[in-house]
Amino acid sequence: MSSRTGHWRRELQVGAVVRRSPGVTRWVREIWKPVAVIPGAPEAFWKELVREGEVVDYHAGTVTMELFRADVEGYLVSLNMATPSVWIVMDRDVTSQSPSGWVVSTVTASAHEALDSLDSGESIVEAVPIPESLAAWIMEFVDMHYIEEPFKKRRRDEVRVDGSEDAKGDPRIRQQSDVYRAPANIKKPRLQ
Repeated sequence: MSSRTGHWRRELQVGAVVRRSPGVTRWVREIWKPVAVIPGAPEAFWKELVREGEVVDYHAGTVTMELFRADVEGYLVSLNMATPSVWIVMDRDVTSQSPSGWVVSTVTASAHEALDSLDSGESIVEAVPIPESLAAWIMEFVDMHYIEEPFKKRRRDEVRVDGSEDAKGDPRIRQQSDVYRAPANIKKPRLQ
């Protein structure tokens, strides 16, 4: 990272921990769910960490988590959740090398970026609790760059409503009265 961009951008290698647990139906044999992050993790690809019976935790991958000055509001949303969280985004493994069929593509501290990833519907996006050291690292960056903008109430435009008669319909079509008239009030022609 150059000194020129060092003040508005930060990055850190973060590992994603994914848990494999047995499925609850015959159609879903296994459930793969991101459960934790490891700040400063070395490179890994689906390395087994812990095994308890049929439940296995894997260090699924290590990616670079980047912080940008423009995203500080998204970081504040994540840090102020009931459980402060970061987001792990997993996409389909096109190389078919992972045991789950998924690869870790992003770890982000921005709730807004995570929401954008959810829009496609093709990714697994999970919020995981953030370690205190990582939360402090993100908060330091937010404190350096966040500027709270005061709320400004917008004034309504002055619109003149007395100039024309609305709801009379198209002037080319002949009508007896207002288009919003009740059907019961329409005078019916007399039968002779």
